Amino acid sequence: MALETGARHACRNVLVRDRHVHPTAPLYFTLVAALSLALLLGILARQLRLPPLVGYLLAGVAVGPHTPGIFADPDLTAALAEIGVALLLFGVGLHFSLADLLAARRVAVPGALGQIAAGTVLGALAGAGALGLDPAPALVVGLALAIASTAVATRTLTDRGRLSGEAGRIALGWLVVQDLVVVVALVLLPAVAGAEEGRSLVLDLARSLLALTGFIVAMAVVGRRLLPWALARAARTGSRELFTLAVVVAALGVAYGAAELFGVSVALGAFFAGVVLGESHLSHQAAARALPLEQVFAVLFFVSVGMLFDPLAVIEAPFAAVAVVLAALLGTGGATLAMLALLRVEPRTAAIVAGALAQIGEFSFVLTELAIGRGLLPAEARGPVLVAAFVTVVANPVIGLLTERLGERAARSRRLRHWFGGTRARRRLPDRLAAGLADHAIIVGHGRVGSVVAAALRRHHLPYVVIEADHRQAERLRAQGTLTVWGDATDPEVLAGARPETARLLVVALPVAFLAQRVVELACAANPGIDIAVRAHADEEVALLSTLDGVGLVVMGEREVALGASDYVLQRFGVDAASAQATMDALRAGMPGAQRPRAAAPLDPPLPASP
Repeated sequence: MALETGARHACRNVLVRDRHVHPTAPLYFTLVAALSLALLLGILARQLRLPPLVGYLLAGVAVGPHTPGIFADPDLTAALAEIGVALLLFGVGLHFSLADLLAARRVAVPGALGQIAAGTVLGALAGAGALGLDPAPALVVGLALAIASTAVATRTLTDRGRLSGEAGRIALGWLVVQDLVVVVALVLLPAVAGAEEGRSLVLDLARSLLALTGFIVAMAVVGRRLLPWALARAARTGSRELFTLAVVVAALGVAYGAAELFGVSVALGAFFAGVVLGESHLSHQAAARALPLEQVFAVLFFVSVGMLFDPLAVIEAPFAAVAVVLAALLGTGGATLAMLALLRVEPRTAAIVAGALAQIGEFSFVLTELAIGRGLLPAEARGPVLVAAFVTVVANPVIGLLTERLGERAARSRRLRHWFGGTRARRRLPDRLAAGLADHAIIVGHGRVGSVVAAALRRHHLPYVVIEADHRQAERLRAQGTLTVWGDATDPEVLAGARPETARLLVVALPVAFLAQRVVELACAANPGIDIAVRAHADEEVALLSTLDGVGLVVMGEREVALGASDYVLQRFGVDAASAQATMDALRAGMPGAQRPRAAAPLDPPLPASP
């Protein structure tokens, strides 16, 4: 056994000695090596339909001391990564939304707190059993495995077209609660680390809370006035460069001042700087200016985490890696699904939220690195947490599909239907309205496209029903007297509430092609004669949607803009309207996926007015 261990360490030392360390300009070389590899592997990850985060971590592994090849300076990378953490938390503070939390408070607050508690316990058990950690370090690992990545979750929901619906509303509130828990952990970890060294936990905790209180008071009294005033002065100069510089100085200056004057962590100081600026009217512009720099330094943070990863350590302890991965999946996705079920959230919505949150990411790294730096965690705990992040992030798209199918099956269960009956009933149209609907139009999605179609129908007093996934938007439409079904139109019961079997037209204004395809298939199954218009975003989507039964028109925004501009140009050159229209028809017919709309049914007798 000793011989095997010696051989492994010898092999590792040979690999490290064979690395090429650039002798001059270490900062320049570190930036070029780290960012170049991050760019290449990030692009590769995107082509494989994975988050770029996976590529950044792999880039860190490639330039780290535990793999052969070029060797970036870990000390310089760690220093740059600290700036990345500060800017990352600054961005979180800028986008911190109390409105998102309040909108989903009845579900997100108790649900997220319950999920974090359950996930922390599961992760602590894995840390104690597989890594041999004491209770306090095991709880830190557990908390790191219970916090989902905001970036990955929002990207997953956006790609699946769910961010603006009920699932997105719950997920955003859930993530806000998790962010707040991370903020509290950043305060408590130094005190817990001090207790591990023999100091009084109560005394250290009191000092940390006193320092945090002093910092919050200073930010509320001085920072709340000074920071927006300073940014406004920079904005009045009219120079974008000066405003960008002012935003960076505000973020890093407050973070440094918080650490030096109040003993608060740099990350926590940057977070509160973002929260204070987020309340001002300059918040959106500040976020836009800080974003590029935040993204670059955040990439360096992920690279630095990857540099610390030792593949041989994971090979030596595969059981620990598997245990931590399972704890992360069960503590995020599994616990989220269980809490949403207990809170009687509709099955498909619960499954979508759970699938998006079934991963860990940046905040898990922040907590782990802080605990290791404070001596609360051994460095050996880093590898399994990093493996858990790799696996859960890579598997998240597949997990999302599986959980959504699980939700669809659960929605068809009679027992679960009774359990979720109260939630389902709110999504349907009142029977007295649904019973009289005939020869109407159904508009799926009341955004920039759907709202214009609705305005055209109202102008001619033609009846229509809107299916809207955003609860707040649905409530506003109902208050205006518009017949509205709240819910996901890909759910057969939600679509049934708009009576597609008696409808004349269906307009699908969803931003995601495969969701639009699902709605079209459900509508045609209910009414084979329904005429359908669909929105698309790319030529490939036009070609796909044009082949579906019932689709009479596929509209792509960029194409219509080009045709409209061409028509205007021809008319300004004196081309008569008939010739210009003939040219437009020829151009439209020559485009990929072009087809003629099906002949509409005659409008006599006149359609009844909208109720």
